[in-house]
Amino acid sequence: SSVTPEIVNAITECFNTHELIKLSVLKNCFDDPRSIAEVLADRTHSSVVHVIGRKIVLYRPAKEEKNRKIILP
Repeated sequence: SSVTPEIVNAITECFNTHELIKLSVLKNCFDDPRSIAEVLADRTHSSVVHVIGRKIVLYRPAKEEKNRKIILP
């Protein structure tokens, strides 16, 4: 129950302006941050960059070429 539709919608909206998003899992959440990251990546169609402790970094490339800031080799 830690990943609600409202959280997924908020992250999806953030991906409209950013390609990388850093999230923190609260200390009172007993779910594993790695599993939360996988669920969020699946629901937002993004990729998990890494999970360190309770920090999650997600990546999703910009839809439009002109908005792309990160260019992968």
